[in-house]
Amino acid sequence: MTQQHIYVCSDAVGETAEAVAKATLRQFSSEDVKIKRYSHLRTEDEIARIVAEAAETGSFISYTLVQPELREWMREESARHGVRAVDVMGPMMQAFVDTFGSFPSREPGLLHSIDEAYHRRIEAIEFAVKYDDGKDARGLVQAQVVLIGVSRTSKTPLSVFLSHKGIKVANLPLMPEVNPPEELKQGPGRLIVGLTMQPEHLLEIRSERLKTLGLPASAQYASPERIQEELNYAASVMAGLNCPVIDVTNRAIEETAGIIMEWLNK
Repeated sequence: MTQQHIYVCSDAVGETAEAVAKATLRQFSSEDVKIKRYSHLRTEDEIARIVAEAAETGSFISYTLVQPELREWMREESARHGVRAVDVMGPMMQAFVDTFGSFPSREPGLLHSIDEAYHRRIEAIEFAVKYDDGKDARGLVQAQVVLIGVSRTSKTPLSVFLSHKGIKVANLPLMPEVNPPEELKQGPGRLIVGLTMQPEHLLEIRSERLKTLGLPASAQYASPERIQEELNYAASVMAGLNCPVIDVTNRAIEETAGIIMEWLNK
């Protein structure tokens, strides 16, 4: 028996048409129909060969062709061979033209580039969660940006903010009692950024944190002596790494992120 297919055709990657085809297959119990994808189609001859093959195997075609000449040729060839061809994006683009009076750019792959940016962002968010607060030192080597600083210097919220921009960020708390892992000194191409804060402001933040947790304000965590000791230690680590340092006192997360992204672009 001849293998039947849904032929997925695109002048870009074809992920959109394939996703629709897969979603359709899931609605049916038949396992006999397979998906066959043809990407980056550029000529009428390529389309003619695919349509002829679809006619021979008793299959149909799902296509996303933004070039109007290729889309028209697909319609003509499929009609000539009696092959059903489903234009995945055509009706939607026509609805946009009819409703909003605008015209498509006709550039193949635009949707794929959007999809890639989306996937990069999701990967970066998952990365930030996985390597938050020094959970796994391997992240310090794999990250694009490594944030270091004492507790409550906005490392985690800044990591999350940057991850939504598609940047892979790991962060590491610095404490005098714990030597930084060797991974902090490894890995070329990373941007290591030290975060610091004025001691009196850090004291306020830590005191409020203790209240939230229902702990006594007299805890060492929020003592001026302990805070100064931590800040001095962190400054020595940052100096040893020769990394740029940002004072985040009264600075919005967005502003700090903007500085870091500028450094990355340079």
